[in-house]
Amino acid sequence: MKRKLVLTGAFIGMLAIILGAFGAHLLKKYLSVDQLNTFEVGVRYQMYHALFLFFLATQKDIAEKTLKWIYNLVVAGVILFSGSIYLVATKDYTLFYSKIIVFATPIGGFLLIIGWALLFFTILKRKS
Repeated sequence: MKRKLVLTGAFIGMLAIILGAFGAHLLKKYLSVDQLNTFEVGVRYQMYHALFLFFLATQKDIAEKTLKWIYNLVVAGVILFSGSIYLVATKDYTLFYSKIIVFATPIGGFLLIIGWALLFFTILKRKS
């Protein structure tokens, strides 16, 4: 599980860097300032959660089952939250945009919050 956390964190982080550079250099010509800012929010949260997965990999006292739950919540959350933000920000140039995609953002955000909450309560229950 630790390897999976690190590999996924590395992949999500690498993808955040690629998308951030794509936004800063290529999309700058096509998107408004507001659209670029929106796109950047997706990149930022994606990177935060890549680092979060690295942090999880360093934890020794968290049960494997709990790590898997947090991992799945974070991966699904990043895909829904950041992915939908990318689609919303680039909707004028994206073939996949649908009004229903805006519902993915809060669902993804909620999954990320649950992942963090699960970590919080897991550590809180630990005996010091």
